[in-house]
Amino acid sequence: MIGVSSLPGLRIALVEDDPAQRKVLGTWLEDEGCRVVMFPEADAFLRAVGRETFDLVLLDWMLPDLPGDAVLRLLRGERRFITPVIMVTSRDAEEDIVAGLAAGADDYLVKPVRRLEMHARIEAAMRRVRGYVETGEALLNGPYRFDLRARTASVAGVPVTLTDKEFELAVFLFRNLGQMLSRKHIMESVWGVRADLRTRTIDTHISSLRRTLDLRAENGFRLMSIHRVGYRLERTET
Repeated sequence: MIGVSSLPGLRIALVEDDPAQRKVLGTWLEDEGCRVVMFPEADAFLRAVGRETFDLVLLDWMLPDLPGDAVLRLLRGERRFITPVIMVTSRDAEEDIVAGLAAGADDYLVKPVRRLEMHARIEAAMRRVRGYVETGEALLNGPYRFDLRARTASVAGVPVTLTDKEFELAVFLFRNLGQMLSRKHIMESVWGVRADLRTRTIDTHISSLRRTLDLRAENGFRLMSIHRVGYRLERTET
């Protein structure tokens, strides 16, 4: 197991048509604490993206129904998909790599994939997209401070009382600022992979956070409900 703590709870879409490769990469990621959703073809992945969210995508270039670069252009263009995507390819020529990056990939991995390199590139991609300050002991954003060791929170220096799940949900939302998060993504990340919760449980916690953390424009943040999908915490102009 390599660096388990560095990829905690990431929800990763693995789009790979080769069963053996899919199994190896999936096992490596799960060993590091990631939750992996596997897709053998582009169509299944594109349908899932319409109702689910992920922290990162590993996308094979050579898929049976639609090439990876075409998938990327569709995602980045028509669907305005901002989740980090790492292209996995057997093509290692400079022009191929440039083409993949031009299509919208954040990075690339050349087959055969090496475990340590994959780990490092995922870490680097996630560092680039995270817009918060985390010292290892606290997460800070605007007037909000979350002490990750003491599990306490404050707004503009004033302590607020959160339950354990409210604290975990708040930290998850601030770590994914600006990202649309599906209810399933939230449920898996905060309540656990096998959690059996009614939608109302998540909605109730969201409502409580809005009130307790005073998430409004005056504090620079708004917690939006995305109809039939989930929620997004976004920064607002004050």
